[in-house]
Amino acid sequence: MYMGSLPVPSTDAGRAGLTALLDQPERALIAVDFDGTLAPIVADPEQARPHPDAVPALARLAGRVAVVAVITGRPAEVAVRLGGFAGHPELAGLTVLGAYGAERWDAATGELRTPPPHEGVAAARAELPALVTGTGAFIEDKGGALAVHTRRAPDPVGAFAALRDPLAALAARHRLALEPGRLVLELRPPGMDKGAALTALARESGVGSVLYAGDDLGDLAAFEAVAELRDTGVAGLRVCSGSTEVQELAAATDITVNGPEGVAHLLATLADHLRAP
Repeated sequence: MYMGSLPVPSTDAGRAGLTALLDQPERALIAVDFDGTLAPIVADPEQARPHPDAVPALARLAGRVAVVAVITGRPAEVAVRLGGFAGHPELAGLTVLGAYGAERWDAATGELRTPPPHEGVAAARAELPALVTGTGAFIEDKGGALAVHTRRAPDPVGAFAALRDPLAALAARHRLALEPGRLVLELRPPGMDKGAALTALARESGVGSVLYAGDDLGDLAAFEAVAELRDTGVAGLRVCSGSTEVQELAAATDITVNGPEGVAHLLATLADHLRAP
């Protein structure tokens, strides 16, 4: 259902979250994932770019809401580069939380903060090539994490299934977390996820409402964080960037839209509704 051109959330809590955002945009945090949410999923991660309408919509929202953020598993610097976020005057208030929140880039200052190297990632980096040889998978070295993509393999689903247990064992040996996603398995340091990152940013900003949009299993923690923030009096709206590859998210969200194109349209429509009279 749509209210005007805005979709009506399927839950009471989601409707309350949308109402709070519209009523007090100056107290709202809008946070989005990058791959699969702002940018379509592509075979080569280096070729990912935001939907053409996504960044202009974020730029329009940035002048009306308290905080605009991108929260991604990518290194913050990579997300900034691929997203074209640097040097964009209307995005001067943008924050990019990379590596599931372990890294932070602020557009206002251009400052990038990263954690020290994790010994477990270095050890896994040395062992990983032998595990993926012959599977058709390829390794994306994110510096602070390692992602094994099977999208280019002759049998992407079969390669994903075959690698899951060996990578789980590798992660356990080196005290890493294994994060499954859309034909990708990521090894990263434990203790940080998108939910923790979103919660910390909401508390730091003192906002009254939060919108989070994501598309993959790694975004479930952020959707859970929105639900927990609601219990503390912060209104929340959870948006699923829908796909046929991950269908679990629709049940954990308040609005489902059609991938990055739908997210871009939703953000632009919100900007229309928040336009100054």
